[in-house]
Amino acid sequence: MSYDRIVVFGSIVQDLVSYTDRFPRPGESVRGNDFKSGSGGKGANQAVAAARLGANVAMIGLVGEDMFGDSNIKGLTENGVDTSCVGKTKESHTATATITVNKEAENSIVVTLGANLLLTPEVADANSSIISNSKMVMCQGEIDEKGNRRAFEIARKNKVITFLNPAPGDPNMDKTILDLVDIICTNENEAEFITGIPQNNVEDAKKAALEMVKMGPKHAIITLGAKGVLLASKGQNEIEHISVDKVEAIDTTGAGDCFCGTFAAHHVAGVSMIDAIRSAAKIAALSVTRHGTQSSYWKLDEIKEKHPDFLP
Repeated sequence: MSYDRIVVFGSIVQDLVSYTDRFPRPGESVRGNDFKSGSGGKGANQAVAAARLGANVAMIGLVGEDMFGDSNIKGLTENGVDTSCVGKTKESHTATATITVNKEAENSIVVTLGANLLLTPEVADANSSIISNSKMVMCQGEIDEKGNRRAFEIARKNKVITFLNPAPGDPNMDKTILDLVDIICTNENEAEFITGIPQNNVEDAKKAALEMVKMGPKHAIITLGAKGVLLASKGQNEIEHISVDKVEAIDTTGAGDCFCGTFAAHHVAGVSMIDAIRSAAKIAALSVTRHGTQSSYWKLDEIKEKHPDFLP
């Protein structure tokens, strides 16, 4: 059993991505410029991002007994993720995300969660040994909330770091799960859903970060896109504001997941919070310069060769 392992208890989704100049209006069809199909899902994305940086990563998830399920398991394995705890079910299909990307690199996404909704507390219990013997457990918002809670209960009982990325944001989220969270990472929309504080500027985000650490987590990270990243920590009144480099984006899909997975890889390796966030922001920015989701994530050897200063 490896005690430096990251375990991702989360979603696996087949991405179906269309590129077009602009989003269609209701009832309108527009012509696409390109189409790509690839592996996705916030859980799987974060697992791949961490594994591509050399982290020891295992995925707990569910897919359907269909071609998308097989291809996603294959993709995870090829990226170095342990898929021995990824199950197949006859009860539902592999999740899909229909993604449209416009010429400004913005995206619009419809997700059908399928088998991910069967990732219940019972699945967490069945995998309690691997959760208990890991260093960090990562959960997101694309699966059963009760499954996330149970995974975190097992982790907390065994002194395993718990990391929550409550994305996509849900205004009806059960916030009591924050009592089980060590590190929460949100964007501005998710921070607003959790705290009720409208997010109009960086100062609002700072207030939300401070509010979130009062709700349970030891650390709250808020990603602000081009405006940088905020870090609030329990017991500290000052907010760290980390700036980010501007890049020419062609596809922002999965950038937040790249940030989370990269941060996790650094954190379990003993890198300080600030240095882990700084590096994660730079490496996530690299991902938006390529098309796709997992396929856009840079591998460790590439980063060492072309951007060694991006590593902590």
